[in-house]
This record gives sequence, C-alpha cells and structure tokens, in this order.
Amino acid sequence: MTMEPPRVLVVDDDPLTLKLLEKTLSLAGYDVVKAQSGTDALERLRGQVFAAAVVDIRMPGMDGIQLLREIKRHDPAIEVVMTTAHPEVSTAVEALKEGAYDYLQKPLNLDELRHRMGRVIERRFLRSEVSTLRNRLGVRLAARELIGVSRPMVQLKETIARVAPTDAAVLVEGETGTGKELVAAAIHRLSPRSQAPFIPVNCGAIPADLMESEFFGHVRGAFTGAVADTLGLFRSAHGGTLFLDEVGELPPVLQVKLLRVLQEKEVRPVGSTRSHAVDFRIIAATNRPLEQAVSEGRFRQDLFYRLNVVRVEIPPLRDRREDIPVLLTHFLREFNERFGQDVREVTPQALAALQAYQFPGNVRELENLLERAYALGATRAIGLADLPALSPAPAVVTAPQPLVALAELERELILRALRLHANRDHAARSLGISQRTLYRRMKEYGIR
Repeated sequence: MTMEPPRVLVVDDDPLTLKLLEKTLSLAGYDVVKAQSGTDALERLRGQVFAAAVVDIRMPGMDGIQLLREIKRHDPAIEVVMTTAHPEVSTAVEALKEGAYDYLQKPLNLDELRHRMGRVIERRFLRSEVSTLRNRLGVRLAARELIGVSRPMVQLKETIARVAPTDAAVLVEGETGTGKELVAAAIHRLSPRSQAPFIPVNCGAIPADLMESEFFGHVRGAFTGAVADTLGLFRSAHGGTLFLDEVGELPPVLQVKLLRVLQEKEVRPVGSTRSHAVDFRIIAATNRPLEQAVSEGRFRQDLFYRLNVVRVEIPPLRDRREDIPVLLTHFLREFNERFGQDVREVTPQALAALQAYQFPGNVRELENLLERAYALGATRAIGLADLPALSPAPAVVTAPQPLVALAELERELILRALRLHANRDHAARSLGISQRTLYRRMKEYGIR
C-alpha cells in the first residue's frame, strides 16, 4: 500500500506567515491544512486525522495555549509544535506542560522547522511501530481509554477518579454499547488493586448448569468431566476486581450464593469440604435498571443493596454528540493500524449523518459502522456511501400489521447483528439481550 504524505495542521492569524508555512511544509512533502484562528483550527479537526500541528501562541480570541489544550483533548496523538515572536520562559514551560512537542521562535528558521517536523514524524513512526509490535506479540495495554470531551464524559471521568481509590462496590448502569466494561477497567486501573487481576464475566453468557462451577471452581471428580481442580472466578479475582456484566441475568440460586460470598469473604469449590478466603472488589453492570427486576421479584433486594453502594451512570452517545468527532479520530487511527490503511477523514456529509443518527447501539455501533466501512474497502476517506446503514430507508407504501412488522424488524435486527459480529455472544450484547434469549429468538425465526 502506498502511504499518503503526513497531514499537518498549521495555525496562525498572520496570512503571510500562514502562506509561508504552507509552502515550506508542502515542498517538504507534507499534506498541509491551514487555519487562521483557533476556532477555525478546531473545525478542521472534526472528522480528519492529523499527524502534527504547528500553532502560533499569540492569536486573538483563542490563543495558542488554549488551542493546544483543545487539540490534545480531541486527539492526544497529534504532536504540536508551538511558534511565537515573543518568547517567554514561562510561556514555553506552560506549552510543554500542556503536551507541546517543541517550541520555535519567530522569525522562523525554515531549515530548522523542516528538521523539527522530520523529528516529529519520525517519533510518530517509532511509536506506531512499538504499538504494532505489541499487538503482534499479544501484549495489550492495561485498558482502552474512555474517549470523550463532552461535559457528561468529563463528569463520568471525575466520578471514576473519586471512586477508584476506595474499595466500595460499584454498580455501572448504561445502555448496550456505552462501554460499561471500559468504565470497570478504568476503576480497577486507578485503584490500589491495579496490579492484581481484573476478571470480567458476562453473566448472560454462562450456561445455567455450569454457573456454580464457573464461579466457585471445583475439585477433581466433583462431577463427570471434572478431571482437575479449578479455581473458579471468585478465587481467580483474589486481590483484584471481579466485574459482573449483565448481573441481572444471574439466576436466583446463584444470587443467594453471591450474596453469601460478599458477606463472608470465602468460597467453597464444588465437591470440596474446604473453604477458601477471598478478597476482591466487586463491580457489577446492567443495561436495565435493577430496581425494576427487584420490584418484579427477579433480583434479590439485599444483593441489590450490596452492589449499589456507588452508582455510575454512562450517558448514551445521543446525549453527547460532541464526542462523535473525537471518537471518529480515535477509531480511524485504530482501524488504520489494524487494516493497514491510511484513511484520513470522514467527509462532511458522512459526519453530518453520523451526528444526526440516534445510535441505539451507542459507541459500539459507531465502531462497528466504521469497521464495516474499512472491511468493505474504504481507503483515503469514509463517505456516506461507505455507511449504508445511515442511508434513509425507502418509503413504505403499505404498512403490515403491527405485530407482524415488529417480528420482521426484530428478525432483521438479529440477522444484522449476526453479520456484524464474529460470535453470538457479541451479537447478543449488541442487541441488549442475553445469549439464551438470542438462541430462543433465532429458533423462533428459523435463523441458523
């Protein structure tokens, strides 16, 4: 694949300086995008991927330091070189603290500018190589970051920072696809237990007849097929954090046993007469309010109180649409690396369609839409044609009976989820149902 030249954003309120920067960097082989103010620069960032930026510090309105902060909030991977005609040590120190890569004095030495930009791109290339090697070796970072700069996401991150150092149980609530496991992983990563295991469990994906053995472990010979001792999930999480996703799917018998473990801090493997002490933090998650399950008698009230010490609510994507451009940049970088592509932008038409869409599947659905676009051959830019799911549906001339229409819609949604996801567990999660419910619906609709 032929790589496109690195894209660089240059920002300066002086038109002559801007033209000089554009000409110098273009001749040096860069794809240059100009902006004459901080506001203009932020607009250029929407839906585009940049390798670096050259930013003047003294500009009317939003100054360079403020713009630097906004660039780093939008995309921390962009390397920023600051320029100024009025050098001050305090300003340079502030710029470097805010994440600037370098600091150049005006009038600019153009040879020095080209040299510095070469070092910037070389640094980005080396970081990309390290990331690629880690992926090839199977080395994962501690957790993916929670992406977003909107007020709801800032508040969510503040809540995580406050609750993480404690050992309180946390109940994470959010619609399917909002990132409940990412929140749980972030709490674990910022907690005193961060060096111990983080054990995520999808309670809706474990067959009912295996649940007790999965959670408590078993000893050899406890039942047919038990050929060796196993620790179980509770003991595997010892010293760390146990994350129970879809906790409302736990059957009543296991709810009782989970409550006992949380109270007594010990477990007894299936088939054993010996109990083992356990010490773990519990984080549970649900995509539906547990109070309703409690009122309907499907979830124990005493267990609910044990889990609901601190409640963390994740906002749906439709309530934080200003995060969509930030998420797009993040996913474009991720998929460029995974697919070996060099997609630079999402077209204005596609961006407008994405920001107008309701996203019932939230961030996971946005990720899936972009991944599908890459898989189907998107190269330099992603346009509306690469996002067929966002195209307006044709007008319906004759409406079928309501129940028939609902069943057909549900069947189509299940088929779409199965096409988009590699396994049925992920498909069920994207639909907001348990794996057992998915199998039942597939049987009803004749889906194989």
